Amino acid sequence: MLNELNHPFIVGTMRFGKWGANLSAREYEYFIDGCLDLGLSCFDHADIYGAYSTEEEFGQVIKKRPQLKNKIQIITKCGIRYVSENRKEHKIKSYDTSSGHIRASLERSLLNLGIDSIDLLLIHRPDHLMDPEEIADTISELKKEGKLKAFGVSNFSCQEFDLLNNLTPLSSNQIEFSLVQRKALEDGTLTQCMQHKIRPTIWSPLGGGVLFKKSCSEALDKVLYEIGEKYGLNKQQVLLKWIMTHPSAPLPVLGTTKIERLKEALDSADTRMKREEWYELLEAASGQEVA
Repeated sequence: MLNELNHPFIVGTMRFGKWGANLSAREYEYFIDGCLDLGLSCFDHADIYGAYSTEEEFGQVIKKRPQLKNKIQIITKCGIRYVSENRKEHKIKSYDTSSGHIRASLERSLLNLGIDSIDLLLIHRPDHLMDPEEIADTISELKKEGKLKAFGVSNFSCQEFDLLNNLTPLSSNQIEFSLVQRKALEDGTLTQCMQHKIRPTIWSPLGGGVLFKKSCSEALDKVLYEIGEKYGLNKQQVLLKWIMTHPSAPLPVLGTTKIERLKEALDSADTRMKREEWYELLEAASGQEVA
């Protein structure tokens, strides 16, 4: 599914509702239309977003305008049992990748979103009690029932990915990756994605705002500024270009609710960074040259 996307970014919904902008029904509709006007049609959800409320709020737009079903792609995640007023049966935060939980979560997401099938379902976090054969059987059943088109994981190590991928094909691993979180470069995650010809999706591509604070490394800030001046790009655009230069063809998940920020991001996606510039930023971020 991700390999077929013809646009460079995924729109993240985590901050749409109670965990962020608290958009009104009208604002949801306006923003979805704005994304589609830009050619951005893939939206990244999770059942827990907004304490289990964001999917339903987003779905009100689809239920009002069912023709949108054929214009958008939906990614959603399950597997976290989050403590919330909307899930009073959850006593503590925990993980659950049992067949019953996966099925119940997916079916509730379909109902809340007002759609017939999820384009891509991800296991949100590795579960210490994960039974890979049980998961594989459940995913196979959901696909046969037409409720699910593709399956993947999020925040999985290479070993965890292989364990599950050997039983059911995985379409992605959604990981944290940015200039301040470079673990995926070193632990084989991005290499594994290329090996299996899947595109990683990237959460927190801008480093969770750390890179925009005054405490950011002066050396890194200097290089970001110099490269930005050279290409006429702002800091956000340079950071995204650095990620997208990697040959695994990462798909950053953009968490903004501002259309102008999405336009800026798209303006940075047309070319890749030169190798020396990419390594110059890596050196500035890590504080040391490559070995």
